[in-house]
Amino acid sequence: MRFDLDNLPSDVAQLQQLVRDMVEAASTREGEIDRLKMLIKQLQRMQFGKRSERLDPNQLALALEDLSADIGRVEESTPLPPPVAENHPRRKPLPDHLPREDIVVDVGGLVCPCCGGALHAIGENVSEMLDWVPARLKVIRIVRPKYGCRSCQHVAQAPAPERPIAGGLATPGLLSQVLVAKYCDHLPLYRQSQIFARYGIELGRSTLAGWVGGASWWLEALHRRLSEHVFASDNLFADDTPVPVLDPGRGRTKTGRLWVYAREQRGWSGPDPPAAVFVYAPDRKAERPEAHLARFKGVLHVDGYAGFEKLTAKGDIVLAACWAHTRRKFYEVAEAENTPMAHEALRRIAALYAVEAEVRGQSPAHRLATRRARSKPMVDALHAWLEAELPGLPARSNLAEAIRYALARWEGLSRFLSDGRIELDTNPVERAIRPVALGKKNHLFAGSDGGGERWAVACSLIETCKLNGVEPYAYLKDVLTRMVAGHPINRIDELLPWTWNSQSDVQT
Repeated sequence: MRFDLDNLPSDVAQLQQLVRDMVEAASTREGEIDRLKMLIKQLQRMQFGKRSERLDPNQLALALEDLSADIGRVEESTPLPPPVAENHPRRKPLPDHLPREDIVVDVGGLVCPCCGGALHAIGENVSEMLDWVPARLKVIRIVRPKYGCRSCQHVAQAPAPERPIAGGLATPGLLSQVLVAKYCDHLPLYRQSQIFARYGIELGRSTLAGWVGGASWWLEALHRRLSEHVFASDNLFADDTPVPVLDPGRGRTKTGRLWVYAREQRGWSGPDPPAAVFVYAPDRKAERPEAHLARFKGVLHVDGYAGFEKLTAKGDIVLAACWAHTRRKFYEVAEAENTPMAHEALRRIAALYAVEAEVRGQSPAHRLATRRARSKPMVDALHAWLEAELPGLPARSNLAEAIRYALARWEGLSRFLSDGRIELDTNPVERAIRPVALGKKNHLFAGSDGGGERWAVACSLIETCKLNGVEPYAYLKDVLTRMVAGHPINRIDELLPWTWNSQSDVQT
C-alpha cells in the first residue's frame, strides 16, 4: 500500500478507512515476515542438528538467500510509514574511496508556492545509494612508429615491450582478473569463458588455462620468497586439506594435499605481519611437512594429525595442540547423546576461552602472567577430573574416546601455559584453508599436479593479501606489471603483500 502523505483526504470517514487499511496491511505484513523468519530458524536448526538430518551447506545457503529475498519482497510490497529519524545511522556509511556521482533533485523554481516571494538556499538533504558499473573490456593498441634514414637506409624503431604471456592478448590487468576470479571468487574457467562471451569476446577455456599457467610462472619467485619469509618465523600454524586431482592414467581423480602454514602474531602484538603459505603435495605422508619445515625452529600449532609428531625428533620443534579440536570431540558427544559430562567439559573449555578473549592483543608477558594465575588452575582441575571420570565409562563409548583424545595430547594442550605467544587453537590456519574448500566445490578438481601447484601459488598470495588488508586484484595487477617490466630479483621483498605500495613507480 502506497499513499501520498502530502495529499491525505479531508473527509473523516475516508481517513478512518485509510487507518484501518494501514493496520490490516501492517498486520498481514508482519505476519508474513514472522512466518519467513521461522522458516529460516528451522533451516538453521537443520544445519546444526543431527548429522543424518543436516542439509548440504550449498542447499542451505540457497534456501536462506531465497527466504531473505521473500522477506525483502514483502517489505517492499507493503511498506510501513517511514520511522522517526534517529540520531545514529541505521547502516554503516558507504566507503569514502568509492567515486560519487551527484544527482540534484531540485524544486521547479525559486518562487515560493505559498506567497510568491523569492526562495533562497538554507541547506540540503543528502542520501546515498549504491550502484553497480559492469566490467568494461578495452583494447590497448601498441603503436611503434618506424623511422628511416635517407642517407644510409637505416630503420629505427623502439623494441616491442615484453608481454606477460608471449604472443598473448592478455595484459597484467586481465590476467589478474582471471586469477582472482578463479582462486579468490572460486569461478571456474569455463564460467569465466561464458562471461567473456556475453561481452562479445570469445576466449576458450584452454586459452584462459594457458594464461593462468603463464601468470603463475611470473609469481613463482614471489611465492618462494614468501615461503622463505614465513618459514623463518619461530611461531607457525600448520594444517592440510585434501584436493581432488585428475589422474588421467586411471581415468579418475586421486587425492592430493594442500599443506598450509600460517603466521599470525596479532594475538600477542608480535612484530611480523600475518601470512599464509600453501604448498601442494601429491599425498599426506609425514615426510611432506618434514621437508617443508626442514629449516623451521620453534612452536608449531597443529591438529591431531600423527605425522606432525615426527617433527619433534630433533628437539628444534615443539607442538602446541588445538583446544578447538578437543572441544569439537565433546561437542559432538553433547549434541548426539546430551551427556552431562560432555556439557561440563564444554563449560570448562569455554572458561579458558573467556580468559583468552581478555588478553588478546596484549604482550606475551602479560598473557603468560594472566594464564598462570587464572587458566592454569582450570587446566589442572580439568585434567584431574577427566582422569577420574574415564575409568567409570564404557571403554568404547564416544565420551571415553573424547577424553582419551584430550589426555593423549595434554602436553601440547598445556603448552600455552608456558609461552605467552602460543594460542589455544589452530583457527588462523583453519580460516586460511576455508576458501580452498569453497574452491573445491566449484572447481571440482585440479587438472594435474601442476594445477595443484598453481593453486598453491595463487592462494598463498591472495590469502596473504586478505590477511594484510590488501585488495588482491590491485596487488596482482601491479606486481605482474612490475615483474614484466623487469623488477630486480634482489628487490623482490618490495613486492610482498605487506610491503607492497601501489603508489610506487615501476622501477627497473
